[in-house]
Amino acid sequence: MWRYSIYRRCALSADTSRLLLALHCDDVTGITWEVKMAGQSFLSESMLGWSIFTFILMVILTFCWFYIRKFQSRQESEVVSTITAICALAIALITSALLPVDIFLVSFMKFPNGTYKDWAANNETRGHIEDTVLYGYYTLYSIILFCVFLWIPFVYFYYEERDDDNVNKCSQVKNALKYTVGFAIVCLVLLLIGAFVPLEPPPGQNSTQWEKVQYLFEELGSSHGLPALSFSISSLTLIGMLAVITYTAYGMSVLPLNLIKGTRSVVYERLENTEDIDDVEHQIEKLKSKCEDGRPLSSRDRANLQELEGKLQVLRRRGRHLDIAERNCCTKVGSALRPLKITLGIFFILVALLFTVALFISNLDKALHSAGISSGFIIFGTNITNPLNELLLVLQPVFPLDYILITVITMYFVVTSMAGIRNMGIWFFWIRLYKIRPKKTRPQALLFLCMILLLIVLHTSYMIYSLAPQYVMYGSQKYLVQMPSAGPASGNSTTRICDADAPEDQCTVTRSYLFLHKFWFFSTIYYFGNWAFIGAFLIGLAVSCCRGKKSVIEGEVEADDSDFSDDEYVH
Repeated sequence: MWRYSIYRRCALSADTSRLLLALHCDDVTGITWEVKMAGQSFLSESMLGWSIFTFILMVILTFCWFYIRKFQSRQESEVVSTITAICALAIALITSALLPVDIFLVSFMKFPNGTYKDWAANNETRGHIEDTVLYGYYTLYSIILFCVFLWIPFVYFYYEERDDDNVNKCSQVKNALKYTVGFAIVCLVLLLIGAFVPLEPPPGQNSTQWEKVQYLFEELGSSHGLPALSFSISSLTLIGMLAVITYTAYGMSVLPLNLIKGTRSVVYERLENTEDIDDVEHQIEKLKSKCEDGRPLSSRDRANLQELEGKLQVLRRRGRHLDIAERNCCTKVGSALRPLKITLGIFFILVALLFTVALFISNLDKALHSAGISSGFIIFGTNITNPLNELLLVLQPVFPLDYILITVITMYFVVTSMAGIRNMGIWFFWIRLYKIRPKKTRPQALLFLCMILLLIVLHTSYMIYSLAPQYVMYGSQKYLVQMPSAGPASGNSTTRICDADAPEDQCTVTRSYLFLHKFWFFSTIYYFGNWAFIGAFLIGLAVSCCRGKKSVIEGEVEADDSDFSDDEYVH
């Protein structure tokens, strides 16, 4: 039970007290029971939030462990590369979950009637919370920077050195560090460029020379460490944009269509494979019959014989895999769940089409109503009705449906990106480097997979902003507007959804939006990248529609294996 007490020159410095009151006073008397109840309520909500975060973190780590172990090669697994891949994948998933948290926090500060909650009524308190989120972005993005430029390259080259006959660990570490220095130099160059790059568009042509020189000195003097880090992350985001255009766009089409079309019948595949084996064996016997009288085969016949023997070996391996697949209980369960897969496939393709339409409308809105290239095609709000943005706004009154939807959208991009990489493999232009196959993926391929996902996650925030710009900027915030009254009484107030016309002190912008638009020229490149994404999705959709059903042992046995990750025998 709290008693009345007098505090002189008090300034509550604890984090919880600062969030609740932010009191700076000379005399405060009568701290009431309501303050205690507000404190207990906020503390209970904070404990609940940390409990949920801990649970989600455990779920993410468990998922990463199973995912990496599912694709990891049985013969070439290594502890260091496995731990690196699991940690990198977990960092990618945790970073992708930060955007929904950012939107939730700015929305949680206000009541549905447009007024701030007691603990968020102070501008300094709101700024402190949002700065904490911003530091969260910088922390996770710094970890990504460390993984992409130092950690993953070092582990990759360390494992590459292990392939040689050199068993000296010191030499392995030294050679891996030698190659990693190149990545570190690139990172350092990006940081230096970011420290001096202008944050605002340059003055117009009508400006005087003195104004241009003054602008340059102001920009050089205003840059610190955070802009340098932002520039480095934005540069990586450009690479992530290319990965999104390549893998995510294709994954959004191939994942639902594979669920809808299903796989071929294992019985029919076995019968077809047996016929192919008989046919190849007959051709081999025919070629060998030419040398029964002791005459040697011609060079052409020898080449054909060698090719047929290799084909026969692959067909026999396919037969063993098909035998196991036919007896596998997972195949039977998958056949029983066929209606559910079709339903999920239809749902996913509708979601993909919704995203594409929303992205097209958003880009069209920017093309028509933004200031153009010099401003990064930035718009404040929506001028053309965006279906996804409107859906999120409609779900606002029913807590927490809008937050669930934005979280599902974020994870949808991650899942479709994984599906795209899984089906395409890892390419460098027209050269296929690695394949991603269950139980047969090399450690280097897993490291590449996790690096690509880290880069994709960096671009995911901008993609989601493009899909629902107004909601990503303000969440579900509303503000009060005084309506004029004809009578002598004061006007009535009404609530409106936060947009660009709202007073600055009434609506808080998410830190994600401010981070994305720190450099106007990157926003311009992202804008054109969205058009490329739409085109890549439509091409991938056409290609996926033209392809037939995939094999029930898709990716397990292939004749053109280039990564030596396939097991020769099935135990």
